[in-house]
Amino acid sequence: MNAISPSKPPYPRRHYADGPFGQVHFQVLGPDGDEAGMPLVLLHQAPMTSGQFDAVYAPLAERGFRAIGVDMPGFGMSDPSPGVPTVADFAQVVPAVLDALGIGRAALLGHHTGALAANEAAILFPERIHALILNGPLLIDEDARAQFLAPGGLRAWEQGLGGREHAAHMAELFDIRDRMAGGSIGYDRLSDYVVQAFIGRGAFWHGHNAAFLYDQEPRLKLITQPTLILSNTGDEIYPHALRAHDVRPDFAFAALEGGGVDICDQQPEAWADIVAGFLNSVRVRETAET
Repeated sequence: MNAISPSKPPYPRRHYADGPFGQVHFQVLGPDGDEAGMPLVLLHQAPMTSGQFDAVYAPLAERGFRAIGVDMPGFGMSDPSPGVPTVADFAQVVPAVLDALGIGRAALLGHHTGALAANEAAILFPERIHALILNGPLLIDEDARAQFLAPGGLRAWEQGLGGREHAAHMAELFDIRDRMAGGSIGYDRLSDYVVQAFIGRGAFWHGHNAAFLYDQEPRLKLITQPTLILSNTGDEIYPHALRAHDVRPDFAFAALEGGGVDICDQQPEAWADIVAGFLNSVRVRETAET
């Protein structure tokens, strides 16, 4: 097994912002002050936290970016929204984090469910987002949505995944994540994935519920910022990235080879190279236009 370890120093610095639903937890690593790098807000997949990006905070900082990982509402150490959250609720925290850091405009990257929240934030707050990276878009059709919502579907399984004797629910999720990673992630990090999944104050099933109820295709058409669709061929939703590019052929497109849903841990340097390359190209274009 290729044992991939959790993050190593330098560690991001932890912060809280006052958001629309209470406190929003986020962590930051990268040049600050007079040497401040381009701010890049990172929105995680569900059910995880800003810890999803542990392996890429340092590579992004080394490439001159101020990486800002946010726990979306109900995940990690961020307060949940009232009721059952929507993707639009997840998007609401982006301006609060930027305000807390005194940042006017930033680039925004979201992975899987985070990509949907990033899509929505770019539409709702266009004056705050100058570039967008959709790392794993999800274009759900009615058949897939019906399967998710069916009595024996994924939502029902997630709603039933609660505390069990000897933490059997955690062992079940560990085994699922191990199979998904195909032996590429070490047991320590897999254990961390499980902790991230259950640590939030929101319900375990809220993230995927919001994602499957979100109709991304028409929302893609409303994005006005320079945008990169980023994926990897081993991601189970890679075909969705291809479909998203068909919807918006004007967007840049990049796909790493192999990997899975844990691409930030599996190929952190290559992933950071693509992210930095796109954002630097946007910076050059903006500079030329001014």
